[in-house]
Amino acid sequence: MGMRTERRGPLSGLVLLAIGLLSASTASTEMTRDEQVMAVLDQYMNALNDLDMERHVATYHFPHFRLASGEITLWQNALEAMPILAAPESERRLRLREVLDPTWHRSEWTRREIVQGDDTKVHVVTTFVRLRADGSEIAAFESLYVLTFEEGRWAIRGRSSFAP
Repeated sequence: MGMRTERRGPLSGLVLLAIGLLSASTASTEMTRDEQVMAVLDQYMNALNDLDMERHVATYHFPHFRLASGEITLWQNALEAMPILAAPESERRLRLREVLDPTWHRSEWTRREIVQGDDTKVHVVTTFVRLRADGSEIAAFESLYVLTFEEGRWAIRGRSSFAP
C-alpha cells in the first residue's frame, strides 16, 4: 500500500494559512488579557522543557531585555537572545544543562501573579524552580516579567530575575 498524496495549489496554502490565523485571532480575543498573558508564560516554560528553543524565543518581543546579576542585557533578535539556536538540536540539551545546571531536567512555575497592568502592558511577579529528574529542587528564583501587547499579540518584552 502506498501513501496517498494530495497536490494543492498555492491558493490552498494561503486559504489554510488564513484559516489558521483567523482561528488564532478568534481564540486570543475570546481569552481575557490575563489568560493570554498566562498562555504566553506557559508556552515559554513548556518550550524550554521541550527544548524547543524556536518556540521558546517566539514568546519574546524584540528588542528584549534581561536584568540579572547586576547587568542589563538587550537582545535585538532571536539569535542574540538564544545563541543555542545556532547549535544542532542534538547538542542543545548538553549546552542548556551547562547554563542551567548539569542535573537540570525541567523547570516549572510555582508562582505567577499579575501585579500591575493595562491593555498594553502587564507586570507578572513569578517564582520558578529548576528540577532534577527525580523532582528534587536545584534552585528557585523570583522574577518580574514584563509582557506587552504589540503587533496583535502578547509577548515577553523583558524580565528582571534573581537567577544568575
